[in-house]
Amino acid sequence: MNSTADFSVTKRARSTRGRAVLIAVSCIGVATLGATALAQGGFGDQPEVAATDSPSFIGMFFVSRSAGPDGILRTEWFGTILIWILLLLSVVGIGLAVNLATANSRRTILPSIQVEKIRKLLVRGAWKEAMVLNRNEQSDFGMMMQASFEEAPHGHSAMTSRVEQVAVETATERFRSIEPLNVLGQVAPMIGLFGTVYGMIVAFQSIVASGGSADPVALAGGIGTALVTTFWGLLVAIPALAAYAFIRNRVDAISSEAESTAIELLQRFKSAPAEAEGVGSTPAEPSK
Repeated sequence: MNSTADFSVTKRARSTRGRAVLIAVSCIGVATLGATALAQGGFGDQPEVAATDSPSFIGMFFVSRSAGPDGILRTEWFGTILIWILLLLSVVGIGLAVNLATANSRRTILPSIQVEKIRKLLVRGAWKEAMVLNRNEQSDFGMMMQASFEEAPHGHSAMTSRVEQVAVETATERFRSIEPLNVLGQVAPMIGLFGTVYGMIVAFQSIVASGGSADPVALAGGIGTALVTTFWGLLVAIPALAAYAFIRNRVDAISSEAESTAIELLQRFKSAPAEAEGVGSTPAEPSK
């Protein structure tokens, strides 16, 4: 397996582990909120609570309720499930944004320490030493340089073309890794809209059930479900889309910088082709 494949496998393994941790943390967070809601009596019928009493914070934003003809607040389970799905997505979205921002930082794409080390080695003409040093690095820049070193026997043009090819591959893979944020930002408002439609259906059914003269309190349950699900849908979508745009633009900018830096370093091979002829051969590991 070549160095490019090794790098891709390592990066996918790290990404899988990161997402597994993210899912576990999200489930724990939502379970904690659920336990809090249960402790505060957030679920089930509330015969002791009149429909005219002021609702708690849990009752407003985490549980969907409607008032029956007898004035008792009852839980709208379908609306509540939609709210908690959106709540889970909000926790996942925050964790995913943090995870992807860390995984797509400058340190993982274009580490300045690695660039300076390789630059100093190339200035001294230590081509093989630079290749050995670069082999142990797992950044996108290191991947570009390693692939270009392997093309050294074919000349400077082949090395430059290889850098450009690897730059496109690594950037595309990173864009794919952050795509879940975009999907989350697009799907969450649709779930919120689904809750909005459901809430309006509940409100109109109360009008039909009352023969056209529904109590405003009875209407408030369905309308409240519609507004709360819309609120959570937007609360999930706005940060997710903002984080997606920020991370994507940063990946694009740093990846382009890494490509231009690699091509600039390879100009030394163009001016000294005779010394670079042996770079593509596998050098011996330094003695320990």
